[in-house]
Amino acid sequence: MATFMNDIEISESQNEMYELVHPLYDAPEVKRSAVGLMAMATGVKFSLIVMRAYLIVMILLVFYSVLHQAGVFGH
Repeated sequence: MATFMNDIEISESQNEMYELVHPLYDAPEVKRSAVGLMAMATGVKFSLIVMRAYLIVMILLVFYSVLHQAGVFGH
């Protein structure tokens, strides 16, 4: 169902000004100085190690495929 605004509400909303600040030009956040390592459960550590190993294997397969197509390994 459509919502209709009357002319007074439209003109008031058009007069509102917003200041947009790009994140690169914004003031940096205040960092806490005593931030240590994040506590992770054993399952989380295991899954991150498995994902890292998977990524390494996939990168090695890409390099192998490129070298194979380049004829480095012969026929």
